[in-house]
Amino acid sequence: MASGSSGVLAGAFVLVALYLGGARSRLHHLVLKDDIRQKVHLNTFGFYKNGYMTVNMNSLMVNEVPISDVDGTTLGFILDKTNSNGFASYLDDDLGFCVLKKTPNSDAVVLLLLDFDSNEVTVRTSAEPGLFPKIIPVLNEEVEVQEKKNIQENREEKTLHKDHARRDAPVSPNTAFKYPLEQRGDSYSFQFHFKVTTDDQQGLYNFYFYNCYSKDVQTNLLKFSIDIVIEEKNPDSFLSAGEIPLPKLYIVMSMFFFLIGILWVHVLRSRSADVYKIHWLMAALPFTKSLSLVFHAIDYYYISNQGFPIEGWAVVYYITHLLKGALLFITIALIGTGWAFVKHILSDKDKKIFMIVIPLQVLANVAYIIIESTEEGSSEYGLWMEILFLVDLLCCGAILFPVVWSIRHLQEASATDGKAAINLAQLKLFRHYYVMIVCYIYFTRIIAILIKIIVPFQWKWLYQLLDELATLTFFFLTGHKFRPASYNPYLLLSVEDEEDLEMDDVVTTSTAMGEGVKKVKKISNGPSEERESMA
Repeated sequence: MASGSSGVLAGAFVLVALYLGGARSRLHHLVLKDDIRQKVHLNTFGFYKNGYMTVNMNSLMVNEVPISDVDGTTLGFILDKTNSNGFASYLDDDLGFCVLKKTPNSDAVVLLLLDFDSNEVTVRTSAEPGLFPKIIPVLNEEVEVQEKKNIQENREEKTLHKDHARRDAPVSPNTAFKYPLEQRGDSYSFQFHFKVTTDDQQGLYNFYFYNCYSKDVQTNLLKFSIDIVIEEKNPDSFLSAGEIPLPKLYIVMSMFFFLIGILWVHVLRSRSADVYKIHWLMAALPFTKSLSLVFHAIDYYYISNQGFPIEGWAVVYYITHLLKGALLFITIALIGTGWAFVKHILSDKDKKIFMIVIPLQVLANVAYIIIESTEEGSSEYGLWMEILFLVDLLCCGAILFPVVWSIRHLQEASATDGKAAINLAQLKLFRHYYVMIVCYIYFTRIIAILIKIIVPFQWKWLYQLLDELATLTFFFLTGHKFRPASYNPYLLLSVEDEEDLEMDDVVTTSTAMGEGVKKVKKISNGPSEERESMA
């Protein structure tokens, strides 16, 4: 098992290095070739007042379909303001009809339609003036000179209002304004600048690219190739509004994990006579977690200040994150099998669990690393998201099996080996640990995610806070239940209670938590043997 695990980890480290070239940042550069998707989610970002986004579509090419067949509502962009991740009512109103062909009926949606016949970008919205941020075209030098001439002519003709609306003002409701779409051969490009100027405009914005051709024409698919650069920034940070507190949060939480690691080592040193090997494995976990959070904080610090991470720090973070994840599941699985506490060897069935859980957990962490290092709009991003969800679910389910097997083993042993009281106390311990694992999994995988969806855009960091607090609590309770102490209430069963202890009461009751088992060390040069005794 050790050699296989080391091979898997080594392979994972190689993948870390391979995929880090596209490490996540807030300066996005997405290149798609011959893509046929109808909807590409380019990015999501929470803007405070004076935050901005600059979009530079360097190149857009249409393949397989003549450009003359592509009308002004076939390809385009949608900028949508939403209150939370995952809710965009306008985009989900009519899944059978392309949203580019609809008239905007939401105050939080702007359509940017590409018209290749007239080489123009048409902007449409139903938002009231001042409610939606400004959409300002970024023009090249030739177009800028021509625009200035047009403005001067319009001043003379007293039509200044229209041109100012085109260049500097928010788009009026139920109207459309046009910006130049530059053509160079078969390639098209344009740029625009988006800025939040009032408190009411603050919020979480999603940016999409839509291809509506395949919705109407089934005989042939429109393939597009696009090269787009997106820069997004808040006044003092490149991080989204809900991510700005994360560097400080991770540093503070790393200190808590380091402190409980120091506390655990102190307990091990002061109770050395009662220490098992697994206790030292448990000691490595909070320190690894602490290091992972420190490097995560450094990673986010550089993203906040310059828009992209430093590659060296990112590599170290990914490595410690992978080690932490693998170590967590290995420790939980070892405790769940009862190794060292109930039995001193792993059965073939236990070993098979490790052969499944460890590679799955490494795969889950590799999927997380690839997702973090891949642009959200890329085609493989969604695939790896599905892999991560499935593998993480399998890992969480697999680590429950050793605990269930230990509970079943103790139930059978309590009725056959003459140590009913001791086995039943151990049984309660593992039943409580099973409940702990289930609660931890449900909270970190479901409840915390729901909180992330519900809270306002600037409070998204609460998800990370609750996740780290749940992990800290799980570590603390696990250490408390399995701590190496002679008078541990979970590992000690009193003689006075043995005669009164009824098997049925213990097996069917999950609330009693005052009994346990005490381990007496074997002395190699003495006549005593290792035994399970009652205080």
